[in-house]
Amino acid sequence: MDKRITASMQQENEMDGYEKIDQYNPQTVARIAEKYRAILEDLGEDPAREGLAKTPERVAKALQFLTHGYDLDPAEILRSAMFREEYRQMVIVKDIEIYSLCEHHLLPFFGKAHVAYIPDGHIVGLSKIPRVVDAYARRLQVQERLTVDIRNCIHETLKPLGVAVVIEAQHLCMVMRGIQKPHSIATTSAFTGEFEQERTRAEFIRLVSKNGD
Repeated sequence: MDKRITASMQQENEMDGYEKIDQYNPQTVARIAEKYRAILEDLGEDPAREGLAKTPERVAKALQFLTHGYDLDPAEILRSAMFREEYRQMVIVKDIEIYSLCEHHLLPFFGKAHVAYIPDGHIVGLSKIPRVVDAYARRLQVQERLTVDIRNCIHETLKPLGVAVVIEAQHLCMVMRGIQKPHSIATTSAFTGEFEQERTRAEFIRLVSKNGD
């Protein structure tokens, strides 16, 4: 697969405020933009009118950003910050915001992921867990596979005593179209090792629940 984003998105804080620099593959932008001009015409719009003149290019860049997870190696993200440590209790990173695109309709789904693992000789920098979540979420996904992808990456790379992943998300394909149920939430889970035991899994669920009950 071609690299759609030629350089990672850079964020710089300067004396006069915040600056964000996005760099994209210009050839890919041009190809995607041309297809969206045709789509706009097929929808009965005029892609040359003022409000739409730059829309195909904007959409092309947005899609590259929303799917930049294809250019990331989640396992390498974890390996970059693994440390030997004899801690063997549950480590939880909860309420990780996720934003992804449903591969069936290319509509967003979004919500929160809760991830835990029990170390077995190695821990990982806490910020790497959300980065792994984002690396998989920023692809065309279904929530079920996203949950398993995150679990498998942590399990296979860190080799802990167990991994737990729960995702709660709202899908715009259910809100804006189809059944049109605006308050429905989909919950998925995936466990390995110690978290397959009811007692450990129940403790995890209790700790990540909103009220702690």
